[in-house]
Amino acid sequence: MKSGLPPLDRVIQSLRLGDNVVWQVDRLADYRYFAEPFVAQALRDGRPCVYVRFAPGEPSVPDQAGLTVLPLDPASGFDAFSSQVQRLIEERGREVFYVFDNLSALVAEWATDVLLANFFQITCPALFRLEAVAYFALTRGRHGYAAVARIRDTTQLLLDVYHVGDARYLHPLKVWDRYSPQMFLPHRVEGETWSPVFQSGEAAQVSSAARRDPLQDADTSIAPWQSVYQRLLNYRRMEQVPPGMEAEIGALRHELTRMMFGTHPQFDRVVDGCLGAEDLLAVRSRLIGSGRIGGKAAGVLAARCALRKAMGEAEFDRVFESQDSFYIGSDVFFTFLVNNDLFRLRLHLSRSYQITHEEFEEVEGRFLAGSFPPEILKQFRAVLDYFGQAPIIVRSSSLLEDSFGNAFAGKYRSEFLANQGNPEERLEAFLRAVKLVYASTLNPDAITYRRRRGLGENDEQMAILVMRVSGVPYGPYFFPSLAGVAFSRNLYAWNDRIDPRKGLIRLVFGLGTHAVDRAAGDYPRMIAVSHPELRPEVGEKVAKYSQRQMDLLDLVENRFATVPAAELLGRGDYPGLDHLVSVLEDGQIYDPVSNLVTAPGHRLFLTFNKLVARTDFVAALGKMLAVLEEAYGEPVDTEFTARLEPGGRVKIDLLQCRPLRLPGLSGPVPIPPDLPGERVLFRASRFISGGEVTGIRHILYIDPRRYAAVGDLALKRSIGRLVGRINRHPELTDSPVLMMGPGRWGSNTVDLGVNVGYADIDQAAVLVELAREEAGHVPEVSYGTHFFQDLVEQEIIYLPVYPDDPEASFNGAFFDASPNALTRLLPEAREFEAVVKVIDVAATTGGALARVAADPETRRAVCYLE
Repeated sequence: MKSGLPPLDRVIQSLRLGDNVVWQVDRLADYRYFAEPFVAQALRDGRPCVYVRFAPGEPSVPDQAGLTVLPLDPASGFDAFSSQVQRLIEERGREVFYVFDNLSALVAEWATDVLLANFFQITCPALFRLEAVAYFALTRGRHGYAAVARIRDTTQLLLDVYHVGDARYLHPLKVWDRYSPQMFLPHRVEGETWSPVFQSGEAAQVSSAARRDPLQDADTSIAPWQSVYQRLLNYRRMEQVPPGMEAEIGALRHELTRMMFGTHPQFDRVVDGCLGAEDLLAVRSRLIGSGRIGGKAAGVLAARCALRKAMGEAEFDRVFESQDSFYIGSDVFFTFLVNNDLFRLRLHLSRSYQITHEEFEEVEGRFLAGSFPPEILKQFRAVLDYFGQAPIIVRSSSLLEDSFGNAFAGKYRSEFLANQGNPEERLEAFLRAVKLVYASTLNPDAITYRRRRGLGENDEQMAILVMRVSGVPYGPYFFPSLAGVAFSRNLYAWNDRIDPRKGLIRLVFGLGTHAVDRAAGDYPRMIAVSHPELRPEVGEKVAKYSQRQMDLLDLVENRFATVPAAELLGRGDYPGLDHLVSVLEDGQIYDPVSNLVTAPGHRLFLTFNKLVARTDFVAALGKMLAVLEEAYGEPVDTEFTARLEPGGRVKIDLLQCRPLRLPGLSGPVPIPPDLPGERVLFRASRFISGGEVTGIRHILYIDPRRYAAVGDLALKRSIGRLVGRINRHPELTDSPVLMMGPGRWGSNTVDLGVNVGYADIDQAAVLVELAREEAGHVPEVSYGTHFFQDLVEQEIIYLPVYPDDPEASFNGAFFDASPNALTRLLPEAREFEAVVKVIDVAATTGGALARVAADPETRRAVCYLE
């Protein structure tokens, strides 16, 4: 095939289908010299020709009849831009001719050479598979060696174009699958005959003038990431900043902030108000790779800086622990995907495919088989050398995570590492943890969440936050004394005296995982900041609704573990034990009168009564929440650990801060009076979120008694997956769905409720937890858990219903007598028909639909036929 320039065809032995041609040029005019004839020849030959325009300034080729111009915006981010290009290539099909703008323009937008190389490494093979022919430009000598090497390895042709004096030269550096004795010599571009440079003296003169520093490494990169950081660092090293440079320093600080934190108008205000140049340089010194640090890491840094600014240095250091975290930049994630042939898989699954939990296990396997380049492994080793054998946690910190409007609560993975063993064993465990976090971007809940939130095409990059686990060793275990979540608003006000504007604390003993997950028979201590000693339980129920299990790190077994709290409490020598427990004796709960606790473990219950009453714990967290809400300009959701110091003072480690989405309606919802009993399906008097849902056509109903009677645990676990299949059935996506099931939806223990994830219930408009005491199913007010955050963000009304309560109303006859549509929808689900029922309300009632009205002011709700 012809290039439009016969001398070029002779030098490279013509173009071939599948060729990607990268032109390293000094100026746009040199690229246009080769690209314009290429387009003209393609159009003369009747080839479909596309110009992908994304660089500012003059176009690479002029607009003309027959040429399709597709403008794209790289400001949307690497992920979105690369996905757009992939889709464009696939839609255009085979044997299309392309001209792309100068790739160097992408570096100006994305800040690093790494993403430029990643883009080319996924785009070039896609074009090759479709037998396209594509021209790309690259600014010669302005990119790091590693990036250019990756481009060279991937492309079919790499051609260097430069000037010596007034003469233009072409020097082919790579021409795949073609060879001639003169092909790889510099050629003087002049007229119809391009002459190869043979004479040694002339060749030396030309080559030395063209490449003044042939062994130059990555320092030549024009990537703003490195240059901005280096310039800001140079200013910091000066004993005195030159006059008039303050404005430039401010601009550099702003630019580095954008590169590491991204651009989010609301969050920018928080970051710009508290993070200085020193803070940014400190983060950069602990960053592996380059790119952004993600929402979770940014939230922690911004929150701590806001607190330090509001409280003052001395007070902040007295109340809050120091942190020494590391960050794995978002560029490392995409380099891992590209190098391990996972980018197209991710693109496919994120765009159009509903992955099952079983298929996701195979995806995890592919991620675990991946590898990292040597330079990244070297930095990983340095991090592990720094921490030694101290326990660490590898936390997801995606770009969209913990942002304003999208919490991604619990969607991505975080991995605790006990971090014991020799260096190679610890590195292996660390690499596995990083890969599992990366793979979690494709888990069913995360994909469903992104689609439901309209984020499917957004630039979602996975950065990672590596933190030291808070705590101290105790016997063979390692864990913090106190951990939990704290909210600046209290939506679970169980008493009229509680001020919901003062916040709520959800507190546990051990690792904070027990505060955000729904676990068997466990209840964290709920503390209203406005009235900390006012409990939702009284008498013996204080013991019943307390924490029984605790999460920790087993240093001997080198793993995360869950053990009975009584096992540790019963030893009686845990520091500050009297502040954590109460004693049950003769049916009464009392607090230890001294720091000596001698009762056996089975009579000790975690109430934290003396901690609440006699320390500054609640006051310190309350002040923290107030400061952060003011800094963010809206309510916040935080995670923390804490330890008790001598003298009753508490030291807090703030682990996470994000905006808090408030659930449901706050105004009154009318509930019709005097509803006929036969029209009422159920009533509820204990709930958190308000709202109204009309036109409910389908009810997914799991009978608590029949569910409790299922003895096969494998069958019980399968019910959660069945719910997911019903949830995704096309017939149920056209109208609101009411889901009703036993005990705790989303429980880790199938005996206490249906084990579902977000992807299994995202179509529900109302979620009901049925409590039948004889079946052992008791709803837990799950405010503060990741599960509850899902309900809030999806605006799903949550209602606990007590069919056995004399004051409740539950139309059991309707649910028992209604026909079951399950096997009509899913014929293969016949074995579940006795337990799981899908009720077509209109078909059952002769045309009536169900309606739910939940009034947040009276805290009463009703579901009835209309």
